[in-house]
Amino acid sequence: MTDQFSQRTIALIGQDAYQKLTNSDILVVGLGGVGGFVAEFLARAGVQNFTLVDGDDVEPTNLNRQIIATQDTVGMPKTDALCQRLLSVNPNLKIRCKKTRFNSHTVDEIFDKGYDFVIDAIDSVADKVLLIITAKQKNVPIVCAMGAGNRFDIPSFEVKDIFKTENDGLAKIVRKKLRENQIKDVPCVCAKSNSKRVDGVIGSISYYPAACASVIAAYVVNKLL
Repeated sequence: MTDQFSQRTIALIGQDAYQKLTNSDILVVGLGGVGGFVAEFLARAGVQNFTLVDGDDVEPTNLNRQIIATQDTVGMPKTDALCQRLLSVNPNLKIRCKKTRFNSHTVDEIFDKGYDFVIDAIDSVADKVLLIITAKQKNVPIVCAMGAGNRFDIPSFEVKDIFKTENDGLAKIVRKKLRENQIKDVPCVCAKSNSKRVDGVIGSISYYPAACASVIAAYVVNKLL
């Protein structure tokens, strides 16, 4: 099973690099459109140790873009749905599931151990800022997902310092909060295109969160190696 799972990756990056990925311990906070894909991309790349955090259940509205969302998983906790999916890819994974929202009440529970990388895929500005601050305080590398909604063009994402981003409403708000807390140099993945105006809800389409997630996963793998 392990040889079948890893042989093509090892052929590309080598045994030692693959072992680094296998030994890495990753925290993924937010398992929606972006976070679910990031976790799967990393698991298929060779990462075997995960802590998955999300307080929500799979909803019918998730079916258009979230990799964990199927007719069979609607109503299931997102942590359980993703854990089940990842183990079906590689049963050797060691996964901690925390069905809870990351916030000031749960931060100590979630950061009860060390991590090699933190993936921020949270929508809430307050929680996102707290996660960044916590990772910085604990000297753990972090990469943050910015807005992937209200777009349907051909996706183009880039990794930038959040303080150098443009045309991203979420990044603008987060930047202000980070400055207030004297936080600097936060890598984020943001879309190059402008978002569309959509009334009532944040519009989404199947391929955009996955495209954002692929860049995040690639960034993490290359940093780990």
